[in-house]
Amino acid sequence: MKTLDRYILFSFLRTFLSVFMILILIFTLYIVWSFIKDLAGKDLDIIIIAKFIFYILPSLVPLILPLTILVTSIMTFGNFSENYEFATMKSAGISLQRAMGSLIVFIVVLGYVTYQFSNTVIPWAEFKSLNLRKNLAQVKPAMAIDENRFSDIASYVIKVEKKTGENEEILNNVIIHEKSQKLSGNHTVIKSKTGELISGNNPNLVSLVLNDGNYYNEIPPKNYKERQSRPFVKTSFDEYVLNIDISELNKTDLTDESATHPYKALNTDELRTHLDSFSQDYVKNIRIYNRLMNQRNGYSNLFKDSNKKDKIRNKKRNISVNDSNTQQVADSIKAKVIDPKGFYRIDSLIFVQPNYTYSQIYSLANNSVGTLIREIKTKQKIFANKTRLLNRVELELHRKYALGISCIVLFFVGAPLGAIIRKGGLGLPLVVSILLFLAYHFFGIFAGNSSETGGISPFLGAWLSTLVMMPLGVYLTYRATTDQGFINTDAVTDPIKKILRKLKLIKPDDEND
Repeated sequence: MKTLDRYILFSFLRTFLSVFMILILIFTLYIVWSFIKDLAGKDLDIIIIAKFIFYILPSLVPLILPLTILVTSIMTFGNFSENYEFATMKSAGISLQRAMGSLIVFIVVLGYVTYQFSNTVIPWAEFKSLNLRKNLAQVKPAMAIDENRFSDIASYVIKVEKKTGENEEILNNVIIHEKSQKLSGNHTVIKSKTGELISGNNPNLVSLVLNDGNYYNEIPPKNYKERQSRPFVKTSFDEYVLNIDISELNKTDLTDESATHPYKALNTDELRTHLDSFSQDYVKNIRIYNRLMNQRNGYSNLFKDSNKKDKIRNKKRNISVNDSNTQQVADSIKAKVIDPKGFYRIDSLIFVQPNYTYSQIYSLANNSVGTLIREIKTKQKIFANKTRLLNRVELELHRKYALGISCIVLFFVGAPLGAIIRKGGLGLPLVVSILLFLAYHFFGIFAGNSSETGGISPFLGAWLSTLVMMPLGVYLTYRATTDQGFINTDAVTDPIKKILRKLKLIKPDDEND
């Protein structure tokens, strides 16, 4: 390696490490601030908290590393231009591409390392973080109760609308289903406006004090007719104390790793396997449901051979082919209910039935169609969730490849831009790099969200931000190589000046100009 290459590489690495460590510190503070409620007041060891932060940090590398490369490249090449070091290189016959040679090799190697990091370290860290957060939520009863969802604690299923208080011990709008060991299902429901979790001397028990509520207890009778009326006993209370056994929560093992994630904690090989299995299961479920719906609504029968329909219908009506009058009736019915292509005319099938059955037929058809529509809407939501999961798995797969390439593309955006603006330090380069990174990041977020809902393909959702930055990198590299500014304003202003001169709105330039 020549002295110049070594000098440029070391200058870049010094800035790179400094910026990277500053961003790591900033995002570490962001993690502590975001998860302070999950960590505070739980008597956790400092080692557990350090593990929690350590497992979260790798998931932020796809956000930190591209920003670091963009800021570092603009600052490094801005310093070179500001200190006339680039001018000295060009006077010695060294072009911008030649000066970037050692850094290009470094960035390509860094891109490959980044891909391996996202394929191995990030899934491992996501897996560890997921299990640690699950275990931390069970250390404290209040943390085991989520807002606006049912949480299973001991022999109760609890749902609260909101949690307040210093340790989130105050519960609002509490709904409790008590599990029955003798009877199947939940026959006891308790509702209250407020509740409070109070710990006593016994570490295995916690008291839930409920205020201003009702106690509902279903009484399943032995008689079937009485069972249809669903009798129950309702009791109102001002205060009701419920003792909950939390011995199982106190046995929480913080090293337990039984939780999994469908796509975040997987590498590329596992993502491909999951994508194939999910796709096959999705297509199989659609085909089964399509066949089931065709059988239920009789739609498949419409496409049977029309001659077979004629024979069955004639046989049921005891129509004799030799009887000309009966044959005329059969032909008239056939003309009403079967179109020239041999298919049933659905709107005319009713005409072959007696008049007094019209209302019954319409009522039955209306109820059947209503039931089918409700079932289809329910299935539509289920398939939409499965589609969203499929898109997320494919999106995560492509993001692992796109991360390494985006590092290379952002370098070719930042390096020539730093040479063009000719400013180093943390002033203008930092502002420009943040604006560019925000554009890159927002493109990635919007494309990712759109691909999850099926608006665009997951491939495009993962690569769109990189593809947007690629033409900008080519353009800036060309402008910096040819010693031109960021934008050639003369190409816009010169035609306007010529028009204004012809209109004699401005004076013509001097001959020496």
